[in-house]
Amino acid sequence: MSKTILAYGEAMVEFNQRIDAPRQFLQGYGGDTSNFAIAAARQGAASAYLSAVGDDHFGQDLLALWQREEVDVRHVAIAPGGSTGIYFVTHDAAGHHFHYRRAGSAASAFQAKALPLEAIAAAGALHLSGISLAISESACEAGLAAMAHARASGVTTSLDTNLRLRLWPLERARARMEEAFRLCDICLPSWEDVSLLTGLEDRDAIVDRLLSYGVKLVAFKLGKEGCYVATSDQRRMVAPYPVDALDATGAGDCFGGAFMAELMAGRDAFAAARYANVAAALSTTGYGAVEPIPRRAQVEAVLAKTSE
Repeated sequence: MSKTILAYGEAMVEFNQRIDAPRQFLQGYGGDTSNFAIAAARQGAASAYLSAVGDDHFGQDLLALWQREEVDVRHVAIAPGGSTGIYFVTHDAAGHHFHYRRAGSAASAFQAKALPLEAIAAAGALHLSGISLAISESACEAGLAAMAHARASGVTTSLDTNLRLRLWPLERARARMEEAFRLCDICLPSWEDVSLLTGLEDRDAIVDRLLSYGVKLVAFKLGKEGCYVATSDQRRMVAPYPVDALDATGAGDCFGGAFMAELMAGRDAFAAARYANVAAALSTTGYGAVEPIPRRAQVEAVLAKTSE
């Protein structure tokens, strides 16, 4: 059995606007690293979450969700008197838009002294995102400390850039994310995020910069174009799987969880990216960040059909 993929960050309850009935919102769940953990679990990986939730209805909802999805919750604290974040997703001709109510949440109050150091050292991989570091200074310090401890313990670290300038100014984001890049083995950047963080506009120049920090593997998420996978030895585009997308919420998180699940199962990076492209594409064919995440059988059925 493969070692656990442990994801750190904030999960929230989601209210997603229906495109066909704009006055109605579907309740779901979100939070990039939680989506990632669930995506990894649905591909058959051993998955766990590290965070805190409030002792409120929404916190209980999230704990029940993870238990249903077989995501280990032993390292999710319940904060007495704390609140759990929520967010809304609206849709228009320009795409989907996020509206957050997360200030002062239990996850944002997480501190480095609460890190389960033995669990981090025993994990197969530790995953964070830019949002994990942006929600508060204490959460940022905890995240960087977790990465440093993982690195010192020989544990693979992965990082999704997920830049949210509503949460921190670009100058601070650049400084703290550079620290994270230097502690990162596998980077999962998106174009807009990483071009802002690096100030670069050329894809290979961006990859060169990430590799110069010590990153070993880059899976550059390019949406409908697929992804660009790069190591120090080779670089290759991996073709997308075309679908009629309804809602792209969480597609990048699904890609990351599926990609890491495949890597932890021993697949090479290019095969893992092909698998993850299909998983992410399928996740856009329904509403919400979690409900449409496919399971392994669905992804393998598509791969079998496309290889015929």
